[in-house]
Amino acid sequence: MPQLFLLFMSFSLAVEALHSFMQDESEHKHYLIVSAVTNLLVNLLGVWFFRSYARVNIVYRKAEDMNHHSICLHVLADSVRSAGLILASWFLSLGIENAEVLCLGIVSVAVFMLVMPLFKATGNVLLQIAPGNVPPSAFIKCGRQITACEDVSEVSQARFWELVPGHAVGCLSIRLKNSSDDESVLEYVHGLYEDLGIHDLTIQTEKS
Repeated sequence: MPQLFLLFMSFSLAVEALHSFMQDESEHKHYLIVSAVTNLLVNLLGVWFFRSYARVNIVYRKAEDMNHHSICLHVLADSVRSAGLILASWFLSLGIENAEVLCLGIVSVAVFMLVMPLFKATGNVLLQIAPGNVPPSAFIKCGRQITACEDVSEVSQARFWELVPGHAVGCLSIRLKNSSDDESVLEYVHGLYEDLGIHDLTIQTEKS
């Protein structure tokens, strides 16, 4: 996944900065300014194309939003890296000691901060965390409303998560009384959770 690649890149830059600090400054290689500037300009053009996703934190309303945000952050992180190379080269030309270490360290931290929100959002989907846009109290309230129905004996195994960004799903089990009207209860339950944005709900019913 791109976010993992960016995290590894930030760690790699941090290790490179530490390695540069331990070396003699005279052994450092000079940066290729022309290549770095060209790479930066190309990356900035890419950021412009994905400018609507050029934010660290963004609300994902559909799966494509996460993909586009991931691409944009990838290009943006590469832009930061190119800018760091240019800055380090300039500092070295001014005779500033440990310029490479300083710039690589700044770039490493910047890339890490850029990718962490996307990494957390992806982790929440993979770990099937409850939808963040729905407060836990809302789920508790729905459970109480269902339990309060005269045709319902018990509600159990209620679980809700985001299948993909912007699309939450859920499942629960309902024990109904023998004289209950299954269709009306199911329609009522689906209506409650649709108001919360849960449009894909699996309900298991059984008679008491």
